[in-house]
Amino acid sequence: MTVDDKIIVTGQVQQQAWRDRVLPPVEQVRPGLWSVPTPFPQSPLRYVLAYLLETPRGPVLVDTGWPSEDAWDGLVAGVRATGHEIGDVSAVLITHGHADHFGLARRIRRESGAPVMIHELEVAASHQFASIAEFRAADRIWLRRRGMPAAEIGALFPDGDEPPEWRDPPDVLLQDGDRPLGDAVAVRALWTPGHTPGHLCFVHEEYNVLLTGDHVLPRISPNISPSPRVRADTLGEYLGSLAAIEDMPVDEVLPAHEYRFRGLGARVRQLQEHHRARLREVVEAVIELDGPTTMAVAERLTWSRPWSESQGIVRRSAVGETYAHLLHLERRGLLTGGASGEEAGPGQVDAWRPAAEAGVLVDALLR
Repeated sequence: MTVDDKIIVTGQVQQQAWRDRVLPPVEQVRPGLWSVPTPFPQSPLRYVLAYLLETPRGPVLVDTGWPSEDAWDGLVAGVRATGHEIGDVSAVLITHGHADHFGLARRIRRESGAPVMIHELEVAASHQFASIAEFRAADRIWLRRRGMPAAEIGALFPDGDEPPEWRDPPDVLLQDGDRPLGDAVAVRALWTPGHTPGHLCFVHEEYNVLLTGDHVLPRISPNISPSPRVRADTLGEYLGSLAAIEDMPVDEVLPAHEYRFRGLGARVRQLQEHHRARLREVVEAVIELDGPTTMAVAERLTWSRPWSESQGIVRRSAVGETYAHLLHLERRGLLTGGASGEEAGPGQVDAWRPAAEAGVLVDALLR
């Protein structure tokens, strides 16, 4: 059995911290490469694993943390534990534009002057909405089209509960294959869309490690949900990105959550099988129900906790994940009935149904 046939936890201290629900310590992963955890408040993920890479021009951060004082204090202390100061940071590489990864970039740039680098599609995605308030208004409509009751949507977005604006224009737009730190530093950007349109992993070619952001995590599956204004096949994109890295012979995977591990191929195959099983489960639910909404399908699926116990952002994520699977099945010609348009009025709510003879074809297409 080769190392890629199974998953081996290499970040054992991180794994224990995950189990104990505490912040893991700063760790040196390779000479000049450090794992720097920052708190992720009010999230079941608990912390973000940023990485500090020492380069001839100064330390570089990969991801930053949530935009809060606790996360900032944790990042400053973590960077100091590596022998550096925030003001020393020479560049910031961002795996994707979610707030727990990009959220402190503005503040780091203000303290150090470091350029912020991200894939160009993350910028395009952020420009769909002029503000977080506009995004939430679109999300309310989107959730109504998915069949979520108005009262439940209201509880998701209580009045006055607007998070701080954290997006700033980046300084450098990256593309697949770019070497963001120049030819003297063996770091290459790898475009892995799915979790977000412009998600990037970073390959350190000298150390043969892969910084995966949220693309591949050791235990949980990253949320795959379309944006409220885009009917993209995000699951199809994600599965394609998994296939693209399955055979990479890296020595270690450095994710942005949970803990480090070996066995990238084994973990990719687990994730692929998870989504195959989920697709079968979704089709079975649609066949059994009579024109269900996305919410109704989500209620029938198997989750890590009973549906009745899920609430808030956990339930919102589950509905988004279910919708991504339904859209993927629609693109494959197995289902019809997803609502579209800008309003959530009569006739603009999902009513999913099998396409012609889908019940006969499902086993052959999804096996």
